[in-house]
Amino acid sequence: MRRISMNFPGRKLPAVALGLALAAGGAFAAVVAHRALSSFPPAAVTLANPNEGPSRNTYAPVVKKALPSVVNISSSRVVRTPAGFSGQMDPMFRQFFGEDFGGRYNIPKDRREQSLGSGVIVSPNGYILTNNHVIDGATDIRVTMGDKREFKAVLVGGDAKTDVALLKIDATELPAITIADSSKVQVGDVVLAMGNPFGVGQTVTMGIVSATGRGGLGIEDYEDFIQTDAPINPGNSGGALVNDRGELVGINTAIISRAGGSQGVGFAVPSDLAHHVMEDLLKDGKVTRAYLGIVPQDVTPAIARSFGARENRGALVGDVSPNSPAQRAGVRTGDIILEVNGKTVEDSNQLRNGISMMRPGTTVQLKVLRNGSEQELAAKLEEFPEKTARTRPAVEGSRSALEGVTTENLDAGTRAQLQLPANTQGVVVTDVDAASKAAESGLQPGDVIQQANHKPVRNTGDLASALNNSANSNLLLVNRHGTTLFVAV
Repeated sequence: MRRISMNFPGRKLPAVALGLALAAGGAFAAVVAHRALSSFPPAAVTLANPNEGPSRNTYAPVVKKALPSVVNISSSRVVRTPAGFSGQMDPMFRQFFGEDFGGRYNIPKDRREQSLGSGVIVSPNGYILTNNHVIDGATDIRVTMGDKREFKAVLVGGDAKTDVALLKIDATELPAITIADSSKVQVGDVVLAMGNPFGVGQTVTMGIVSATGRGGLGIEDYEDFIQTDAPINPGNSGGALVNDRGELVGINTAIISRAGGSQGVGFAVPSDLAHHVMEDLLKDGKVTRAYLGIVPQDVTPAIARSFGARENRGALVGDVSPNSPAQRAGVRTGDIILEVNGKTVEDSNQLRNGISMMRPGTTVQLKVLRNGSEQELAAKLEEFPEKTARTRPAVEGSRSALEGVTTENLDAGTRAQLQLPANTQGVVVTDVDAASKAAESGLQPGDVIQQANHKPVRNTGDLASALNNSANSNLLLVNRHGTTLFVAV
């Protein structure tokens, strides 16, 4: 890069001469201007030495190392247009021939949809990581390298729960990226996002790591995102998030945006999780997850006070599945899991993700807080079973002792509506005022309150007597869709 500096020592340009040069016309003005300027010495111009290194910070070496590993992915899928669709019919034909014009040709038609995304070469012999949503349902997948070579890709497997997919192309000696340990990523680290935004071609943007361990966003079933402000736009999906050494730390996946483009809140699947999914897909063609058999909750300040916990960390056990590894290990509802294999559990999302990445058959050591004292338990994990979600029916009732909450006694008919076992006891919440503290705490219509402040609730009278009328919150154990969890109101 050339650096040019210009210096004009000596006299200033006379104001009269400058005015004439700008305002007057003809040869006289040109002569006056020429004479005025000719009285100045020549400009001093300094050119940078081309043999010198960069004069400022640059990420060019990082980009040069990592960008060849980033590819463009185009996928296509066949979509059937429903029969009877006439949205594109010319109004003129409707006017002269009626709404049923063309009805005999109104049969389902196939059309091809195309989408663009990005991917990352992770093996010299042709394995490529990308997002599952980039290739989901695709009948044809094409990979274009940075050197413009194009390959037809085969889908090895995809995992919708983490939005990670693995492709294979018939090529060798490819520029594979180095995969970093994403658990070492820290907030404030400089990162580069590489991909093919809007289909314009390979593009690099820079930012920092804004947060780690992001979850509970509802984007995927298993979320442990790296958040970054490096601009990520449509088409970047499946591309690389790299550190300042050009190593892969994440797969760019999603953004939060009101306008559809980057607004500085982007998310990437950590490389550790993506690598784990890749290994499972290579080995089994699917992702096998371990299962403990609990419904974990975050320990909020209100819940910590209710259980006598010193810190707002760990995962509260809201429910224990029958005949599960947790039940056989002695885990109980109300336990707070503080550690797994000696590693601190910060929240329920961390626990859920950590267990899911273990292999079925693994024995884990759990440290739990129960009734104010710590206990050690051992659980042998099993393979995660598939479940069928339940729906919540609508119920009605009368005002309860909780402000803004309406409840009624649980009877046989309500148990059947809620698909609960016949021996389930408690009171059912029929209405929650949207402006109440109960609604703010997450209590919902259809919840069955089974405990209040650790006391069993069999009817509305039990609930009223168990509630704490002081300034402290009330801890409720509720059954929601057949699963119990704690709510602090």
